[in-house]
Amino acid sequence: MQIKFASYNIHKAVGLDRRRDPERILTVLREIDADVVALQEVDRRYGRRMAVLPLDVIHSGTDYVPVPLSMKPDSLGWHGNALLVRKGIELVEAAPVPLPVLEPRGAIRADLRIEGRRLRVVGMHLDLSGLRRRHQVRSVLSHCTGCGEHVPTVMMGDLNEWAQRGGCLREFDESWRVLAPGRSFPSRRPMALLDRIIVSREWEVLGTQVHHSPLSAVGSDHLPVVASLNMPKI
Repeated sequence: MQIKFASYNIHKAVGLDRRRDPERILTVLREIDADVVALQEVDRRYGRRMAVLPLDVIHSGTDYVPVPLSMKPDSLGWHGNALLVRKGIELVEAAPVPLPVLEPRGAIRADLRIEGRRLRVVGMHLDLSGLRRRHQVRSVLSHCTGCGEHVPTVMMGDLNEWAQRGGCLREFDESWRVLAPGRSFPSRRPMALLDRIIVSREWEVLGTQVHHSPLSAVGSDHLPVVASLNMPKI
């Protein structure tokens, strides 16, 4: 069973043209056509932390359903992180992942069921501090271990890690594969692999890519990253 995952830091829907254009972001998501999407920077930072992507448009204008995680009525996610799943995918449970933070960063976790098979997805946006990032990855791994049942897991997001193999990536042992679909930041002229997808060893990786289209090149300061995976039979 092939499943497509995508991660996208949407920069509060403000593009390189300095316009806030939620419909442009939703069009990019339609271009990608992933089954599960992790978004970062989906809420405004101050005040009521309102979602920059209208919930009614997501429900009526896309094939996605947001995973309910918000602690605020106008927000889409948790500390700017959100998960969208294709309609028809069953949500088993979801929870925010506590992280040691100095700035507003966060992670979220959802257990899903597709055609009777369970999987786990984590979306995250890590700190600018290298030491803090390592602590945050440890917290995410500890959270997943504490979930009890081991299931095929995909972690993805803006890791803010400029190193290709070092830094916080060292926290993932041999039971994980760190995928680097390509340079995703900054979107106009990508130089850094800040956006990563990490998978447990059960998954078969069919392909990865950076989604670089005319709209994604201006829609945010990051480009979306995508991985097509084959669901293991467990």
